[in-house]
Amino acid sequence: MLDHVIRGATVVDGTGAPAYTADVGIRDGRIAAVGTVTEPARAGEDAAGLVLAPASSTRTPTTTPSCSGTPTRPRPSTTG
Repeated sequence: MLDHVIRGATVVDGTGAPAYTADVGIRDGRIAAVGTVTEPARAGEDAAGLVLAPASSTRTPTTTPSCSGTPTRPRPSTTG
C-alpha cells in the first residue's frame, strides 16, 4: 500500500521530455510509481491542473568546487 497518491498531475520530470499527465505514488517518502497508479493509498488528492516535478526533489545537490592554489592577478585587457 502506498502512503500517498497524487492523481492527474502534469508531470515535468527534468529530462527535457515533454510534460505529461500522470499519477504519482509515494511510499516511505520516495516516489514508488509514476503513470496510472492503481495501488491503494492511505491518502491522496486530485492534482488536475497542477504541475508536479518529482525529479527536482531527488537529484543530488550541486556542489561548488573550492578554489585552491595561489591567487593570480587578472590579466590586463587586450581589447581597446
